[in-house]
Amino acid sequence: MGSLFRSEEVCLAQLFLQSASAYSCISELGERGLLEFRDLNPKVSPFQRRFVGEVRRCEEMEKTFTFLQQELRAAGRAPGPCPESPRAPAAREALRVQEQSEQLAQELREVSRNHASLRGRLRDLRQCLHVLREGQRFTSLPAPLGSPPRARALSEREPILDPSVHQHLERKISFVAGVIHPWRVTAFERLLWRACRGYLVASFVEMPEPMEDPATGESITWVIFLISYWGEQIGQKIRKISDCFHCQVYTYPESEASRTEAITRLHGQIQELSVTLEETEKYLAEVLDKVAQVLPTWRVQVQKMKAIYLVLNQCSFDVTKKCLIAEVWCPVRDLTQVQDALRQGSYQSGSSVECFVQRVPTSESPPTLIRTNKFTAGFQSIVDAYGVASYQEVNPAPYAIITFPFIFAIMFGDVGHGLLMFLFALWMVLYEDSPRLRQGTNEIWLTFFEGRYLILLMGAFSIYTGFIYNECFSKATAIFPSAWSVATMANHSSWSSAYLATHPSLTLDPNVTGVFRGPYPFGIDPIWSLATNHLNFLNSFKMKMSVVLGIVHMGFGVVLGVFNHVHFQQRHRLVLEFLPEMIFLLALFGYLVFLIFYKWIKFSVADSMVAPSILIHFIDMFLFTSNAENLPLYPGQVPVQMVLVVLALASVPVLLLGTPLYRWCRQGGLTVGAVPVQPLTTGEQEPLLEEQEAGNSVNATTEDVESGGHSPDAEHLDFAEIFMHQAIHTIEYCLGCVSNTASYLRLWALSLAHAQLSEVLWTMVMRNGFVGLSYVGGVVLVPVFAAFAVLTVAILLVMEGLSAFLHALRLHWVEFQNKFYVGAGYKLCPFAFAPDTWE
Repeated sequence: MGSLFRSEEVCLAQLFLQSASAYSCISELGERGLLEFRDLNPKVSPFQRRFVGEVRRCEEMEKTFTFLQQELRAAGRAPGPCPESPRAPAAREALRVQEQSEQLAQELREVSRNHASLRGRLRDLRQCLHVLREGQRFTSLPAPLGSPPRARALSEREPILDPSVHQHLERKISFVAGVIHPWRVTAFERLLWRACRGYLVASFVEMPEPMEDPATGESITWVIFLISYWGEQIGQKIRKISDCFHCQVYTYPESEASRTEAITRLHGQIQELSVTLEETEKYLAEVLDKVAQVLPTWRVQVQKMKAIYLVLNQCSFDVTKKCLIAEVWCPVRDLTQVQDALRQGSYQSGSSVECFVQRVPTSESPPTLIRTNKFTAGFQSIVDAYGVASYQEVNPAPYAIITFPFIFAIMFGDVGHGLLMFLFALWMVLYEDSPRLRQGTNEIWLTFFEGRYLILLMGAFSIYTGFIYNECFSKATAIFPSAWSVATMANHSSWSSAYLATHPSLTLDPNVTGVFRGPYPFGIDPIWSLATNHLNFLNSFKMKMSVVLGIVHMGFGVVLGVFNHVHFQQRHRLVLEFLPEMIFLLALFGYLVFLIFYKWIKFSVADSMVAPSILIHFIDMFLFTSNAENLPLYPGQVPVQMVLVVLALASVPVLLLGTPLYRWCRQGGLTVGAVPVQPLTTGEQEPLLEEQEAGNSVNATTEDVESGGHSPDAEHLDFAEIFMHQAIHTIEYCLGCVSNTASYLRLWALSLAHAQLSEVLWTMVMRNGFVGLSYVGGVVLVPVFAAFAVLTVAILLVMEGLSAFLHALRLHWVEFQNKFYVGAGYKLCPFAFAPDTWE
């Protein structure tokens, strides 16, 4: 809890690393994730640093791994995750990984090239076989003599040349055969006809089986074409047009015997090539299996190796060039682990000289380190979204664990809606280790999953406030008997039948004995859900509740500032800032809370009609007047209110001038421009650096802490700047007390809106399913309930839940955190191979 309450103490340290063991030491530190390294060579180009050659070698290996991964994906395989996190490889092991990866890549290139070549050759042979088969049917000889003659047909299945015509032709008939993409057939045929003017006969037929397109890899049904022509010039035109349309042209023998022989030869070649291709695929699968087995481990090793050399490039060498010096931010509690890691790294490298760590003084503000777990990480993210905590200032996250879900639940109070939210979050919590939930790609889902514990608490608190409001899907539940008795009122009144017929609404008088038997045990009495004035009652209750909770919340934020003042040794702020702030807040708005509770306690049912108005009293308080028509709540109320207003007004100049004058007096006088910080007396001096045993070894002076420690002129104080800063703070606080109190009324407004939306949804949707009679009502109830469920989830849970979440976020960021939280720090980003070392 100490780390969560305030960021850990972080110190600046130097690592002295022997050149021979630097790689092993950085590897060990990366495995533990303890340090954030600083770049000691900011002006040196990345290409001029000492280990740039090693970094380039790692990048070359990463390129090889990328090629291997692409080959795996092309084969329909995905490299699995690394089974265990391997350590960074040593120099010899890195060379072995480089050699084996290059050898595998070269082998895979050759096998893939041979495989692609064999597949292309097999595809060509099959296409040629189909071309010869289909061409054989086109150009087959006619029936033998003695068969009945038949007329010349136009069918593509008939022979192209009539034997009688063939005998009288003196010119030689030639053929062009091949395959073409089906999308280009129409344009190809049209261009052939126009270019050759009809001196050809073209036949087209689809291939019996689909084959792969080498350009796209898709399986398509190619179209076989056979063109017969007369003349060499026509043949040249046909071949040029075929090349333009990317047709695959095959040699077509002119004699039938040659075609039969070619078909037989192709069958043998295809069979032999299929066996060769099968063996090649087996060998390729073996190579890919080997790649899939070693690639995840190699990739992690090389990534770690590259990260180590990038860190070594941030180090500087000593004068002898035998020792590397690194500057790091290190949590003080982890210094022993750092020394142990350096000792382990030196032992692994075989170095006889151990590396060591040494703390160094600094006036720079260290980074912020707040360790979290899976439960607190969501709440810490809410705080960090506003601003990372300054070094060792109070962290609002542990208090937001309770206040954030509670403020959300005030606006979202409903037992049914809270239960649905709670069950949804509980499901995510119970199955949080499931890879299916953790490795989702939807950003919205990942946001919900990361905040599962926050949603769980919001649902639980919503159930609690729902019981207080006595609302479950906008309907009241009678857990305990009502404290109001209608029967007693009827027995003690003159309610006749005529009176009941003319008065649809009846008034229950609590002054009648037995009508009101005391407060409801828990929450709001369910009879108020039947009353016509329940909105008036709930508005008054929720409005006062919002004001009370808001002032308590703001007061708690002001009190948390005390821990900052005490920790940073700024005790003057307790008197000059905290005390005026509390007086101003309590004298005005704390008194308002007192009036609310006092009126609740003093006035009972009997004298409620003469109870004065708190609002009028509060207005008269600022006007220093009294209203004769508005009776005082207690004797001497006007003088007390005048004293409180005077105290509140008197605290403003103290808050405005106290801190600047105190700091001016500590400097011994005011000069023009910047005032140098003079050394104080021995008893009051604030050292820049304390001894190691004192604890805050890197705490800067008070001025450094107040300014964040990032200003190079932190040793000079400008009184005008200090006064302007304090004036802005005073105006913001005083006006903020008024505006922030009014801002908490959003609790009342959103709670009312959520309740009314729930009631409207029930009245306009769900109630319609209960009006039907007999079995019709049961049939209608099914779609009505489905619509009610969808609208409840979409509107009341998602939209209203998001609205209440954003308003609760604003109340924490603006109204609560600005009372004590600066949020001007920066996170400690440790060098770690694991991405979530601190979680």
